[in-house]
Amino acid sequence: MSEALAPANPGLSGLSLYVPRPRVALSAFAGWTGADPAKLAAVVGDAFRVPQPEEDVYTMAAAAVLRLLREHDVDPSRVGMLALGTESSVDNAVGAVIVRGMVDDALRREGRAPLPRDVEVPEVKHACLGGMYALKAALRYVQTDGADRVAIVVAADIAQYERGSSGEPTQGAGAVAMLVEPRARLLALDLRTAGSSSDERGWDFRKPVARHFMAEYPESCRGERDFPVFNGKYSTVCYVEAVVRALQSAHARGGGDPRALLAEPAALLLHRPYDRMPVAALGAAWVWACVRAGEREALGAACLAADVGFEALAAELAGESRVREGVLAHGPEFDPLARTQAVARHVVKDEGFARVLAATQPGRALVRQLGNLYTASLPAWIAAAFAEAHARALAWDGAAITLVGYGSGDAAEVWSGRVVPGWREAAGRSDVKGALAGAIELAREDYEALHERRAPASELPAPTPFAIAGRGRTYGRNWQDVGVTHYRVSEAG
Repeated sequence: MSEALAPANPGLSGLSLYVPRPRVALSAFAGWTGADPAKLAAVVGDAFRVPQPEEDVYTMAAAAVLRLLREHDVDPSRVGMLALGTESSVDNAVGAVIVRGMVDDALRREGRAPLPRDVEVPEVKHACLGGMYALKAALRYVQTDGADRVAIVVAADIAQYERGSSGEPTQGAGAVAMLVEPRARLLALDLRTAGSSSDERGWDFRKPVARHFMAEYPESCRGERDFPVFNGKYSTVCYVEAVVRALQSAHARGGGDPRALLAEPAALLLHRPYDRMPVAALGAAWVWACVRAGEREALGAACLAADVGFEALAAELAGESRVREGVLAHGPEFDPLARTQAVARHVVKDEGFARVLAATQPGRALVRQLGNLYTASLPAWIAAAFAEAHARALAWDGAAITLVGYGSGDAAEVWSGRVVPGWREAAGRSDVKGALAGAIELAREDYEALHERRAPASELPAPTPFAIAGRGRTYGRNWQDVGVTHYRVSEAG
């Protein structure tokens, strides 16, 4: 991105977070399950949130949007797009308009005008990348036909896994609403230098509807549960390879030293299924950047330790191996970047890579409290990073920030951004720590009840500001609402 900010640089002008109040500390989870608490802390994080039975992806999304309107004093009449990114939809026809309906009800209850009738309400789905794809659409909107309006993008999800699975400690739930303006007041984003990668991976991470009706699918997973079909080790291979390929795409468009995308930003923020995953991807990415820059010396010790030659690395990274075809030919252990990852495991001692890891620290401690938020994971880290930068009075005016999004299935995005001078005012409006306040620490039996989407033995305060009011049960020839979820505003303005 250009060092000098143009008069009109589109991007983010504010972010607001919503998470459910019920919380599971991973230290307690380890005690319930016999897991190693030190390993969970080192690999996964510190805690995750669990929605109540009266909450779903739409109530959380609407709560984040209403919080954004309030915290950032957004005039509803200026909103021209309300986009939802999620992979937790419970309606296959609509999504964002449901969020709009709740927000309109709350605004009317406050005596304010609702959102305009001409607001666009798209929903975007592609696993964990849906929120970033929705943000990309909003950036394009405010630069074209919506240049006199603002857009709101809300990324919201419920990450839930079968009890006893390797994914269970990586659960999470929440939503992040983002204010997008043609003249950003927080983070300007330049899509002209963005990098993209996509490839169909087959067995990575899927939610096929057919699974609910197949005898092979466990009875305990059926019903309304949205547990994914996933293969953890294979998914890690897909994540790492997609991120490297997206960085190659970004470098091809932007040029320059490939290491700059990783080593120069004040913050380097990624989609994080769990805490260790971005570190693994960045190790491979740093190896690619050094190889692309011809830096043999920088990788010398790591190559020696991994017993991999520099030329072999270069050949592997220049190759066009397809993960799906490789698995079909060689089995599920196939890794198109096996040598790269072997070297990456030893690159942690490199001084240059230490600078890369340092750029992942802003906001990292806070997002360790959230678990995996799927589409909201990267937006939550952006919000957390700016909250920490504001609290610590960091000198971020004009600073570069690199964003790396990922969605299983498989796609990745790499964006370059620059912090807008005067960003502190916008950052100060986002009460990220306030969004985490009032957490309710769950006992084991209450967690298990909520995991099964039933009322826990302990009484919990009703979720606010929105809650599920019930479901329609009418199925007639002239009128139907069977299965349609109805919502209510559960707090005054």
